Parts: sequence; structure tokens; C-alpha cells
Amino acid sequence: MPISLDHIDKKILLLLEQDSSISNLELSKAVGLSPSACLARTKNLVEKGVIRRFTTLLDEKKLGFGITAFITINLAPYNRKNIDNFIEEVKKLPYILECYTLMGSKDYLLKAVAPSIEIYKENVINALVSIPGISSMETSIVVSTEKRELMVPISNNT
Repeated sequence: MPISLDHIDKKILLLLEQDSSISNLELSKAVGLSPSACLARTKNLVEKGVIRRFTTLLDEKKLGFGITAFITINLAPYNRKNIDNFIEEVKKLPYILECYTLMGSKDYLLKAVAPSIEIYKENVINALVSIPGISSMETSIVVSTEKRELMVPISNNT
């Protein structure tokens, strides 16, 4: 069930999404609260799990990760043992950044990055094909990113 947020909580979240390094003093001024009240609200949002963590968004390409790929996976048989084993193994692979369980014709969607196709093949493809239970795997290499937004549109969800 969604957590009820007032306009001040939403403003705090918006400002933190835009810049998680903003100081509590700056944040409190921007939302019109005292620093202690602002900090209490922010801590409350963390405790409720609305804010999962404060992070920095890195540019993969500038760090030498020129390959981004999306991989769809099907398991067979689709049973608890294969599911648990697959998830456990995927979590060990550092080049895989995201893993989603899907409903539909595919069981999983993975997002991976790598410095080159060779490293992608060696560290992602070869690792995945060694996981028991994978019945099919399809890779799509990203040519260009047209939109990448990590901000949740909370102002549209009133």
C-alpha cells in the first residue's frame, strides 16, 4: 500500500532526487522548515522505506563501459529450485546492474554493462550460460539512449 505524503514530503523527495548531496540546511530552506524538522522528516522517509538510499548517478560511458545490453531469460523448468539458483547466481555477477522478474513470454529481464563486446561475452554471456535451468536467452545491445530518467514522478501521483 502506498505511503501518504504531504506536499512538504513530496518537495523533499523531489529536491533529494535532483541532488542527493544537498545539505540539510539548504533542503530545509527550500521547503520552508527548520533544519531539525526537515531532518526529522527526511529520517522518517528513510525509516518508512520511501528513500532506499542516497546515491550518485555515474556515467557508464565516461567510465569506459561502452556496452549496455538488455538480456531476456526463460527458465525451464520454471520451478522454485531453478528460480532461486538463477537469482542467486545473477546477484554474483558485477556486470549485471539490474534484474527484473517478468510476467509474459519472458521470465527475466537483465541490464548489463561492459567495457567491450569481448568482456561482455566473457563475463556476462559465458557466466549466464553456465547457470542451470536457463532454456533461452536473448541479448539486445543498446545503440543509443533516448531517455533515462530515474526520478519517480510523485507530483503526478496525487
